[in-house]
Amino acid sequence: MTQFPPINPRLPRLWHGADYSPEQWTPDIWQEDMRLMRLARCNVMSVGIFAWAALEPEEGCYRFEWLDQVLDLMAENNVYALLATPSGAKPAWLAAKYPEVRRVRPDGVRELQGGRHNHCLTSPVYRAKTRQINTLLAERYQDHPALLMWHVSNEYSGECRCDLCRAAFRDWLHRKYGTLDALNHAWWTAFWSHTYTDWSQIDPPTPIGETSIHGLSLDWKRFVTDQTLDFMRNEIAPLRQITPDVPLTTNFMGAFPGLNYWKLAPALDVISWDSYPLWHQGAPDAEHAVKTAFIHDIHRSMKGGRPFMLMESTPSVTNWHPHARLKRPGMHLLSSLQAVAHGADTVQYFQWRKSRGGSEKFHGAVVDHAGHDRTRVFGDVAEVGAALERLAPVLGAGVAARVAIIYDWENRWALEGAQGPLQGDKGYWDACLDHYRALWQRGVPVDVIDMEQDPARYDLVIAPMLYMVRPGVAERLSAWVAAGGTLVATYWSGVVDENDLCFLGGFPGPLRDLLGVWAEEIDALTPDDENCVAIAPDTPLGLAGTYRARDLCELIHPEGARVLATYQADFYAGRPALTVNTFGEGQAYYVASRNEQHFTDDFCRALCDARSIRPILNVELPPGVSVQARTDGTRLFAFVMNFAPEPVRVPLDGQRYTDLLTGEPASATLDLAPYGVAVLEPAR
Repeated sequence: MTQFPPINPRLPRLWHGADYSPEQWTPDIWQEDMRLMRLARCNVMSVGIFAWAALEPEEGCYRFEWLDQVLDLMAENNVYALLATPSGAKPAWLAAKYPEVRRVRPDGVRELQGGRHNHCLTSPVYRAKTRQINTLLAERYQDHPALLMWHVSNEYSGECRCDLCRAAFRDWLHRKYGTLDALNHAWWTAFWSHTYTDWSQIDPPTPIGETSIHGLSLDWKRFVTDQTLDFMRNEIAPLRQITPDVPLTTNFMGAFPGLNYWKLAPALDVISWDSYPLWHQGAPDAEHAVKTAFIHDIHRSMKGGRPFMLMESTPSVTNWHPHARLKRPGMHLLSSLQAVAHGADTVQYFQWRKSRGGSEKFHGAVVDHAGHDRTRVFGDVAEVGAALERLAPVLGAGVAARVAIIYDWENRWALEGAQGPLQGDKGYWDACLDHYRALWQRGVPVDVIDMEQDPARYDLVIAPMLYMVRPGVAERLSAWVAAGGTLVATYWSGVVDENDLCFLGGFPGPLRDLLGVWAEEIDALTPDDENCVAIAPDTPLGLAGTYRARDLCELIHPEGARVLATYQADFYAGRPALTVNTFGEGQAYYVASRNEQHFTDDFCRALCDARSIRPILNVELPPGVSVQARTDGTRLFAFVMNFAPEPVRVPLDGQRYTDLLTGEPASATLDLAPYGVAVLEPAR
């Protein structure tokens, strides 16, 4: 299925809006806000995210009247509310009266009140207080005409090491392992005499205690995710009970390493995330576009392709970036429609009106401190609103991807904890991004999944650095390849199990038969060193030439796999560097070295050609241009986006198209301005 229902059928449109903080302002400004929202073509606002102190200024003393007025005003002006639960920032009275709600740092010090996202996820008091205010909000506003969606908390993050959390962690471990013998085996505690003889001896990893047991560190991260999920479910319960027909979401933070978002996703109706790329700094904008697109595709894939929400972005500057760069003309529309191209049914901002004080008073907003609509940024926002109205047919359309890349949070955690072959960053994110970039540059749609997903819907699955292989994964991939799928795996795969224990008998462990190779050693090259891999003559993919290899070179032995390329230098010159293994009706490739982008580009192109996976526009795209598409199964909407600061000419593929943004037929060659975008629909 490629057509999905609207997020809420009460507003069957692409949503456009922002985080709105009326508690910071007076009623006369609220009235002006409504006028400006109409001018900006905004139809939704996230309200109450940090309003706990305004809603409950003293314990048990509730002040909802101001929120009543705001929501009534919004309803009168056809603006809908994503009503937030306020747990992301607790009021000072709560922290003062109930110290247990304040987090304890890894060094054992309990934090003072301050900042946000600083509550203990285990605290019974905090859970009771959040559930109480959430219940009151749901009861009061369940039938309000402005209520469109629940915005649950805000950017869940962080961890606590208080006595309550330590006890909860031990209980979690007890449920998982059952016995200390099982735990000691899973964590291999006989190393360095770390064997536990009582559950009370176990503490979370901390710089003032244990950091060397990788199984402990991995399980702690899993526990933090599970505890966050449990806390979130406690928040959600009264909302589900009182307003079962109101959808809910919480805003993720892209590739945030602290939580496994795949575990949180099933509890939500819609996935949303907050996007703040480093436009115009540090790298070409096309490179920032690749990274942003990759994260968009992660969030779309979390619900089987269902459209996601761009919950936060900035209409101008991001004040916490190293340099608060202004968005160049065209970039706001381009970056907003990039999200839509990858599956977003909303474009929203932080923030509606710039705060007068506080840490984000210089963060971008629709309404500047000047307070009027006569600014460049306001005009840019209104332009996006108008574009979203013209793109109404895109609502609910899916993305038809035949390729998937595996990006797995637990695999990332395990790799980061490994002390070898490289210290620090092992390059997992970069390895995934290198393969994604090769497909993005060609305009080939991609889903981004974790290792637990069924690959059956894909023709090609790329699994860079699948260091951890959890139970059932190898079997699932093997069955899929045997049925005709094409798998790509790389160096440093099949090394450890779900407990971070090395597979015995040779790497890549349970993937060994599927890949047809034995990986004996891995060589970590220094930054000033490189090797080369040479493609063998007459390879089935039609590759040729020599490519640079860097960082990691694995020494492998073919065990049924055909050698497609060999190393050219060092003592392992002539050894295999690229192989393919025929497995049933399919094929499994193994890339033994981290190669230059040129190799990955050529390799991915060849793989797609072999599987007849065509780009959306079957043309050569200029550098910096991306083409992505959404489809409802009948109509196709191709987003042609120029992330270069200069104009480009994009040849089309001979079909007749209409540009939905202009309503005009597109010429045979598309001229795009710097940061220009067109949305093409084939003529019917």
